[in-house]
Amino acid sequence: MNVSFEDILARDGVLVYRTRGVSMEPMLRQNRDLVTIRVPSSRLKKHDVALYRRGADHVLHRVIKVREGHYLIRGDNTYSLENVPDGAVIGVLTDFVRKGKKHRVTDRGYRTYVRVWCGIYPVRAFFARLRRFAGRIARKLGIRKKGGARD
Repeated sequence: MNVSFEDILARDGVLVYRTRGVSMEPMLRQNRDLVTIRVPSSRLKKHDVALYRRGADHVLHRVIKVREGHYLIRGDNTYSLENVPDGAVIGVLTDFVRKGKKHRVTDRGYRTYVRVWCGIYPVRAFFARLRRFAGRIARKLGIRKKGGARD
């Protein structure tokens, strides 16, 4: 019998699972870190990490802006915003475990990470665009990456 994240949250009020995917790196490491998700007691706030349903998938990304009836959400390792309706959000991150150490979203270190990581987003986005642009130019010039094959 397949039990969904929604079923577990409805039954227990808490969900603990190992992360998959790289969209929340560097904070969450794929197949290594355990996250604790709880049913939100109120609307989410800016910088909360929401667990929401996107089609058949569940996604764990950060709230960038809170709007009337929806959120603008983006992964820490992604560069596009997603419009997520309130009704799609099923949980909120309360803590995670990395290398056996528990990190709470209320901890000073975590809050500092969030402020810095979100604050430098414009710089990260600029360099990501620059990297993509350089890659397009290199492909047009037929320059291959170190260790890679020519097209």
